[in-house]
Amino acid sequence: MSDEILINVTPREIRVAIVENGLLQEVHIERANKRGLVGNIYKGTVCRVLPGMQAAFIDVGLERTAFLHAGDILVPNSEIDCLPENRAEVNITDLLHEGQTLLAQVIKDPLGNKGARLTTHVTIPSRYLVLMPGVSSVGISQKIEDPDERERLRNIVENAQVEGDNDGFIVRTAAEGLASQDIEEDMEFLRKLWSSTQYTIQDKASSRLVYGALPLAQKILRDLPEVGINKVRIDSRETYLSVIDFAGKFIPELVSRIEHYPGERPIFDLNSVEDEIQRALEHRVQLKSGGYLYIDQTEAMTTIDVNTGAFVGHRNLEETIFKTNLEAAQAIARQLRLRNLGGIIILDFIDMVVEEHKCQVLRALEKSLEADRAKHFICEVSPLGLVEMTRERSRESLEHVLCEPCPACEGRGAVKTKETACYEIFREIMREVRQFEAQQFLVLASPDVVDMLLDEESTSVAELVEFIGKPVKFQVESHYTQAQFDVVMM
Repeated sequence: MSDEILINVTPREIRVAIVENGLLQEVHIERANKRGLVGNIYKGTVCRVLPGMQAAFIDVGLERTAFLHAGDILVPNSEIDCLPENRAEVNITDLLHEGQTLLAQVIKDPLGNKGARLTTHVTIPSRYLVLMPGVSSVGISQKIEDPDERERLRNIVENAQVEGDNDGFIVRTAAEGLASQDIEEDMEFLRKLWSSTQYTIQDKASSRLVYGALPLAQKILRDLPEVGINKVRIDSRETYLSVIDFAGKFIPELVSRIEHYPGERPIFDLNSVEDEIQRALEHRVQLKSGGYLYIDQTEAMTTIDVNTGAFVGHRNLEETIFKTNLEAAQAIARQLRLRNLGGIIILDFIDMVVEEHKCQVLRALEKSLEADRAKHFICEVSPLGLVEMTRERSRESLEHVLCEPCPACEGRGAVKTKETACYEIFREIMREVRQFEAQQFLVLASPDVVDMLLDEESTSVAELVEFIGKPVKFQVESHYTQAQFDVVMM
């Protein structure tokens, strides 16, 4: 695989595109007025404890109070492991009380009208390791599959731990095959970083940031394995220098592949990245065969429908459906990463009769999702022919970052017809006639609705005027949407 990372920097925004074999796979966007919070550590104050939800709201100095679940609270020197299967044993009132100060880390950015989600299982990542203060254990990344290598790495970390040290470590995938000296140096770096953070914690008042996560460009380079990265291009000289400095300290093998892009052509015009981002905001995704996906993202879940479209196949219907579904499985995996879709996702593949075809489509989907760093879980094909899956959601989707609900339909995706608006106006006039004394009525509505009232519905208007015995006038309000109107008594 040949990966390329393109970094576009403007005064108020930084965008990172991850391109694999010439095709855009991921887009990360960070804006000055809405920086990502995941990884930030705050000294917060408990505002409210909710026993019924086994959760609490924490004031960490953000616009909205953050949310902390009982299962995300580290219980020092306790045998209770706050994992999902043991959460019933944990009572939030025994762990927290209002006014209490605590140290918490953001694990999910604010989404919609929800505040950030917190955990007191604080972690500080570096290139090769993750420090876990207060948790004396050693974990190895599941992506390191060789049992001998896993044991070697575990021994290196355990032997390098200081006696009496109550901090644990997770060995990241990037550490595979690394010399013991490099791992030990990374451990020492994390210890010093945590020590300096503790001094900051003591000095800071409550509801304040005590440790900030890395800027977006550095964070992407730290978290991506450098093995497949062929080139990193940055169109800002200042950001280029800061990334070079960061890479020189933590990823020296990547320095030679980082370059400043001075070209007159916008960097996101390379590999048609800008066009791909625009297409990722559309509902419909065209497949090469002629079929297409229809993606509908709602607050409850995301649904993806697969259709054959113009693809008619060559042999028979079942073969046509199978080939379309195979192509769709690969396209779906890419769209999930590109649009950063998370939560519950329902995939409506075209109905297949042959069981082996169903298995092959699922395997194709799972294989295509191997490159996805977000955790996911896929169920078998349901009796209704649907595939249910979940995907980790730690930040806003691409659509939520770049778009907002339509002011005309308020995000519903549909508006009332002109005819519906006209009849609602008639009913409102009748309602006011019965309740109030008025000499005449003035209707304020959008241009299209007024045109319809004076043209196609003119007979209905005349009948209404005759029935109520009062004149009705109409006034165009160009800024009104089709569903908006006002009936003014005069």
